[in-house]
Amino acid sequence: MRSESDPAATAVVRVRGLATRAGGRILLRDVTLDLRSGEVLGVVGASGAGKSVLLRTIVGLAPAAAGTVAIFGEELGRPGQGDLRRFGRRWGVLFQDGALFSSLTVAENIMVPLREQLDLSPALMHEIAALKIALVGLPPDTAAKMPAALSGGMRKRAGLARALALDPKLLFLDEPTAGLDPIAATEFDGLVRDLKESLGLTVFMVTHDLDSLTAICDRIAVIVDQHLVIGTLAELLRNPDPWIQQYFNGPRGRAARIAEAASG
Repeated sequence: MRSESDPAATAVVRVRGLATRAGGRILLRDVTLDLRSGEVLGVVGASGAGKSVLLRTIVGLAPAAAGTVAIFGEELGRPGQGDLRRFGRRWGVLFQDGALFSSLTVAENIMVPLREQLDLSPALMHEIAALKIALVGLPPDTAAKMPAALSGGMRKRAGLARALALDPKLLFLDEPTAGLDPIAATEFDGLVRDLKESLGLTVFMVTHDLDSLTAICDRIAVIVDQHLVIGTLAELLRNPDPWIQQYFNGPRGRAARIAEAASG
């Protein structure tokens, strides 16, 4: 894991003075964040604290109340501006439950960003879709299936395949293991870890899953009192904030660390 002072750590996402709002209420204030190249950053917080809103604000799907977001060294404009299309070619997003189009097959879902961003032949798009389906560990016949015919874990993987359609180097995951049984969640964590290594991904992951935080995250950003507290798990375990202590040093947090130590 990299230290906070590592000068070689390159910021893929740089957030300065960011404030987020939902329903007329400020959720986060004065957020400063550097997502470093090649790391997995987990984002946690209480329900309603603004985890998903933070993700949506960073990718330009929700307006910032204040502050700036720069991705790959370029500042992101306001939602709806033309540069969202250009930036969208450089990252992939997996929303909760996959967020697949219910009227399209899995292959057609994967081809949506290809149609929007590139000028490719139908044959080549089908070939790319098949490659992405294999990449996330789904059987080939998944391509022709409708999302309703998939299990929850398969929908997550299909959504991940779509997020990877344009070969991004930056991946945003919103509650990727929510709703999965422990076995499927562990397998998905392993998939993310393997893809991160093989594809050289940088990952921003909103989650509530302590096992995921322990297993695959290099650093963790905790939403506390409308601000972010960022550090390694070891650093956060030493943080005296009561919510952080209750979250990471409670029975489930201790169990997750014991399980990870046993598996490693």
